[in-house]
Amino acid sequence: MAITISQHSEFSQILRDDEQYAVEGDGSFGNRLNTWFDELMLQSGLGITPGMVLALSLCSAVAVGGLAFVYQENLLTTAFGGMVGFLIPTLFAMVWRSRRQGQISQQMPPMIDELARAAKTGRSLENCLSLVAGDTPNPLGAELRNCTRKLSLGLNVDEALRELPKRTGLISTSVLATALSVHRQTGGDLVAVLERLSQTLRDRLQFQGRLRAATAASRATATLMILLPMVILLFFVFRDGNYLNELLASTWGRWTTIAAFVLEFVGAIWVVRILQKSRQL
Repeated sequence: MAITISQHSEFSQILRDDEQYAVEGDGSFGNRLNTWFDELMLQSGLGITPGMVLALSLCSAVAVGGLAFVYQENLLTTAFGGMVGFLIPTLFAMVWRSRRQGQISQQMPPMIDELARAAKTGRSLENCLSLVAGDTPNPLGAELRNCTRKLSLGLNVDEALRELPKRTGLISTSVLATALSVHRQTGGDLVAVLERLSQTLRDRLQFQGRLRAATAASRATATLMILLPMVILLFFVFRDGNYLNELLASTWGRWTTIAAFVLEFVGAIWVVRILQKSRQL
C-alpha cells in the first residue's frame, strides 16, 4: 500500500499529484486498460506522465494521418494512418519497457552478490542497501536509490521495497523484496539467503535464454502472422487510394473485412498472451 503525503499550501510548489487513470476497486475493462497503461508508463522508466504520452499520441496521429491525406487524399486512408500514428508512442513505450526489464534482470544477480558481500562485513541491511544502490548502474541503480531515499525518510525496509516490484514489473524484484521482508521479521543467515537467491536468479536467466533460443522460430512465425495482414492491407491502400472504398462498398466485402479485423484482433491477443506467459517462466 503506497504512503500518501497530504498537500499543504506551504508545500504546494514541492509536492506533485501522482497522475494515474486507474481507479481502485473497479473491475471494468476500461479500468483494467487504464491500469495497464499506468503500469506501462511507470515500468518504462521514461519519466513522463501518462497525459504527456496521450498528447504525443494525438500529435503523432495528426502527423501520420496528415501525411496519409497528402499522399492519398482519401478519408479512409487518413483515418487508418491516424490510428497507426496514435499507437506509435505506446508501442515505443512497450519496447522501451521490455528493454529496461531485460537490463534489470541481468543486473539483479550481481547486485545481490554485492549485497551479500556487504552483509558479510557486519553492516545493517539499511546500510548495505545504501552502499549497493550507490554502486549499481542504472536502471536498477535508480530504483534502488529510490528505495534508499525512502529509508532515509524513516521508512523500514518492508515499506521502502514495497513498490519495487510494481515499478519494475519483474518477478525477481518481488522475490528479493519478499526475502528481505521475511528476513527482517524472522531473522536468520542473510548472507546465505542472498547467495542462494542470486544463484536461483542466474539459473532462471539461463533457463529463459535456452527457452528463447528453442522457441525463436515459433515466436518469429507468430509475430509474422500478426504483422503480415496489416502490411498487406497497407500495401494495397497506398497502391490504390480507392481500395478500401471499393472493398467496403458491397455488403460481402464489408462483412468480410469486419470478420477479418475481429479474427486478427483475437488472434493477436491470444499470441501476445502466449508470448507473455513464456517470458514469465
